Amino acid sequence: MLVGVAGAGPSASALPAEHPPGNHALTEPGAVRTVSTQWTTPWGMSWLPDGSAVISERETFKLFRLTQAGGKTLMGTVPESMTTGAEDGVLGVAVSPRWNNDHYIYILHTTATGNRIARMTYDGSTLGGYTPLVTGIKKERVHNGGRLKFGPDGYLYASMGDAFQHTLAQDKNSLNGKILRLTADGKPAPGNPFGTYVYSYGHRNPQGLTWDAQGRLWASEIGPTDVDELNLIEPGKNYGWPTCSGPCTTEGMTNPKASWPTSEATPSGIAYADGNLYMAGLRGKRLWRIPVSGTTLGTPVAHFKDVYGRLRTVEKVPGKNALWLSTTNTDRNGGQPDGADTVLEVALTEPAA
Repeated sequence: MLVGVAGAGPSASALPAEHPPGNHALTEPGAVRTVSTQWTTPWGMSWLPDGSAVISERETFKLFRLTQAGGKTLMGTVPESMTTGAEDGVLGVAVSPRWNNDHYIYILHTTATGNRIARMTYDGSTLGGYTPLVTGIKKERVHNGGRLKFGPDGYLYASMGDAFQHTLAQDKNSLNGKILRLTADGKPAPGNPFGTYVYSYGHRNPQGLTWDAQGRLWASEIGPTDVDELNLIEPGKNYGWPTCSGPCTTEGMTNPKASWPTSEATPSGIAYADGNLYMAGLRGKRLWRIPVSGTTLGTPVAHFKDVYGRLRTVEKVPGKNALWLSTTNTDRNGGQPDGADTVLEVALTEPAA
């Protein structure tokens, strides 16, 4: 059962799945095809100009190029990476928006001394030129956040967990429990609310970032044992953790736009397509479709419940009415053997009449 959606009516189970009231979907998930198999905990995904994707594997520290036809090529390995086999390792990746000029790939990963945002160059055959950009972000076995994406403003955004030190989320001098915004050269982006890397704060373990058609930033966040969140992110806002988890009335805290029991979500990646936010569920083992109109959400609808297992990343395929969706069944919570993960393509089709 849905815990709450700001501006929505009854819980999802009480309403027809096909057409949430006031938010008729332009498209919805349809046929699914397997793009590629034999993956081990794929995590980050970012698109190259030719329509292929760069995908990271969290525990092997490898980056791969995956074509639309399923051709898989090892690009290289991220140096100085480490993992405990929990929630650390090589996480988010982001292809430079100026790829044709610089051939940069940005990586958020864990090292022996902390989480780090770095940059590498790929010349078509070799991944090299490793350059740290932001260092000294605290790490832990869990709560490392990890999503990395360029926004429509050309700046790089990173979602950072609280490193299991809850008070850091409210400490504006810490980079943990924050969404960060930086330039392509690793400096705090101009116009950031506090003159630092910090864009928003009060986050526990945010793992999804996306922008809607109007350029609004949305973030999914893994909560404690009871509630997960979908937040509309605005600069300088405080999203409550650890004072609040889910909706609360504490002055100065910004409430989530929607929240779920952790058993139904534990969200990681999110994407926007055709008037819907799509949110991948780990523990929930489903893909949530959440209609969005302006800043108002319609009734969330679950797709593929218990069909593909734990879902980590979802991305809209550029120039195509489809999503790519990756599983994460080989992580410590999934318990499947190495090589058991999959990248899927989900067609987006018009709803049935």
